[in-house]
Amino acid sequence: MTDANTPLPVAYQTSPRSRGVALALSILLGCFGAHRFYVGRIGSAVAQLLTLGGLGLWALYDAIMIGTGNFRDVRGRRLLSWDPTDLDEPYADLPAAVAAELAALRAELDEVNERLDFTDRMLARLPAATGEERS
Repeated sequence: MTDANTPLPVAYQTSPRSRGVALALSILLGCFGAHRFYVGRIGSAVAQLLTLGGLGLWALYDAIMIGTGNFRDVRGRRLLSWDPTDLDEPYADLPAAVAAELAALRAELDEVNERLDFTDRMLARLPAATGEERS
């Protein structure tokens, strides 16, 4: 039996990388190994780049593995989270200065997103308030 301070074995850890990003890269650029570069598996990414994803078969296999949650990053952790911001500390592997900068950038993007949503809601109300129809 393990105590609360004992870390999980690597096989049971979750990667901080996004499964959604990896799947999108695999579908769009899988023949070039983009998803493998993304998760840090540089050696196999170069091999996939040189063989054009094993003529597409290796890339298809990887897309299936990512979609089912069985693809692993360079440290052997499975890509399970579709949105890496669901993790408590998505930038834990980065230096503190980089993590702070990314967190600030994420906050700014969230604010821009809220403003765009607000503007969209206001524009949707505009024809009803003026009595005119938009074409």
